[in-house]
Order: sequence, then C-alpha cells, then structure tokens
Amino acid sequence: MCIPCCVCVSTSEVVVVERLGKFDRLLPPGLGFVVCPCTFDRLCLDLRIRTQSALGSCRGQKLTTLLTGEQSAGTVSFRVQQLDVRVETKTKDNVFVSTVVSVQYQVIREKAYQAYYSLTNTQQQITAHVYDVMRSQLPTLELDAVFEAKEDLALAVKNALQATMSDYGYQILQALITDIDPDIRVKQAMNEINSAKRLKFAVAEKAEGQKILQVKSAEAEAEAKYLSGVGVAKQRKAIVDGLRTSIVDFSDGVKGATSKDVMDLLLLTQYFDCVRDVGSASHCKTTFVPSGGGNDMRNSLLQADAAKLS
Repeated sequence: MCIPCCVCVSTSEVVVVERLGKFDRLLPPGLGFVVCPCTFDRLCLDLRIRTQSALGSCRGQKLTTLLTGEQSAGTVSFRVQQLDVRVETKTKDNVFVSTVVSVQYQVIREKAYQAYYSLTNTQQQITAHVYDVMRSQLPTLELDAVFEAKEDLALAVKNALQATMSDYGYQILQALITDIDPDIRVKQAMNEINSAKRLKFAVAEKAEGQKILQVKSAEAEAEAKYLSGVGVAKQRKAIVDGLRTSIVDFSDGVKGATSKDVMDLLLLTQYFDCVRDVGSASHCKTTFVPSGGGNDMRNSLLQADAAKLS
C-alpha cells in the first residue's frame, strides 16, 4: 500500500518530485506531500476487487495512485551562488599570470526543470567556459594591459556564460576578476621599475628645487648688495655733508684757520678712532709700521728669520 509523506520545503527552494523515475511536479516552499510506496499484501488485492464496482469512474485514477509511488528526487535552490575559478595562462609578452574569476549565478524560476535535468555538474560547466574565454583573451594582451582591461575581460566572461547557461536554466548575474597575480619575480621587477621611475622623478624635482633655491639666493644677494650700496652711498653723502658743515663752522669759529688745517685735524681724529677700535678688538693681530721706518722694520724681520734658520 502507499501512504502520504510530509515534505517541508525551505524558502527559495523547490523540491523535484518524480513518479517511477519520471518527472511529475515541483513542490513549492512550505508543507508538501509525497505518496510513498509500501509493500501491499493479498488483503489489499482483495480490497481492490471488492471495491472495484463502488469506485466508479474514479477507480482507475485512485488505484493508479495507490500502486505507483512518488519520491523526492532533489532540491533546486533559487539563491545566488558564487563560483571562484583560478585560471593560469600567459600574456602576449610571455609572462605567466594567474587570475581568479568569481562567477555569480542563479537558477531561473521558470526554468527549474532545465536547471535540474540539463546538467550533471553545473560548476564544472561554468569552469570550462571561464577557461575557454580567459585563455583566448589573455594571450592577446600584454601584462600591463591585463590590469587595465580587467573590466573588459569580466564582461567577455559574463557574455559568454550568459549565452550558454541561459539554455540550461541559469542566469549569470555577475562575473568579476578578483585577482591578477603574475610570477613573484615579475612583480619584483615591476616594483623595481616603478621605484626607479619614482626615484628619477624625485631627483629631478630635487634638482629643480635646488635650482630655484640658488636663483632665489642670488636674487636675494643682488638685492642685498644693491641696498647695501645705497646705504653706503647715503652714509658717505652724510659724512661729506657733515665734514663740510664742520669745516665751515670751524673756519668761522677759529680766526686764521684754513681749510687744510681743518682737514688735518679731522684726519688725525679719524686716525685715533681707528687705533682705538683696533686696540679694543679681541685677538687682534694687526701691526702698525711707521711710514718712514718701513725699511728698517723689514730688515729687522729678515735678520730675525735668518737667525732662526741658522
């Protein structure tokens, strides 16, 4: 005999029900029933004979249900699934690179039958198509272009999968290139090239900065000298004006004094001021030699040096 069995179906899933190995129906989420077959004895056969006349036109259908059992063949999930596929191939410039392609796919609700019965291994089918697309696209690009064309590669994978998997009841939501990993030696070489370029740029910028610093320093020095010259000129003009005023006042105040006498007096005053300043300076090594006895002083120094050598 056959008895009804309760089946609980989760949300976003359907249960495939088969009758004697043939697809019968899909059980939606919630509580469902499946007629499970059991061994029936002679009593069931006698019951069938006795009730044959009372069942009427529905007799055949009910007896068929009792004699043919159902079973839950499997579950089809409508949740979004992700498959990560690692592909290793070489680029146009003969650099081997390993890429990871993440494919996000989902069963189409209206094609649950095709999704369950069309393919034996869905992930293996998707992996094969990803291999085919990536190994046909990457060899046409150089390594630097691979990083720039990541979006184009992902779009090519998605379009190829969408065209194929839709017939099997699957829709491709997204295809992402999540990792591009060249050989470790290639990465080190790329880092060294990048480091050299940045170092070259840094040296050029440093030289440009030093150039600007020297130019600005020269401009500042020129400006300082100009201002110093202006200051010296004004100072000398003030000195000349002061001397002129002093001479005029001295000539007017001292009867019989000439302009030469006044100039001699001013020169003597400046001489004494110079001697005072030199004498008051620390670590002073200046020697004053009289103007008339220069030769005698020179001869004395030569004799002293000769005596040291002997």
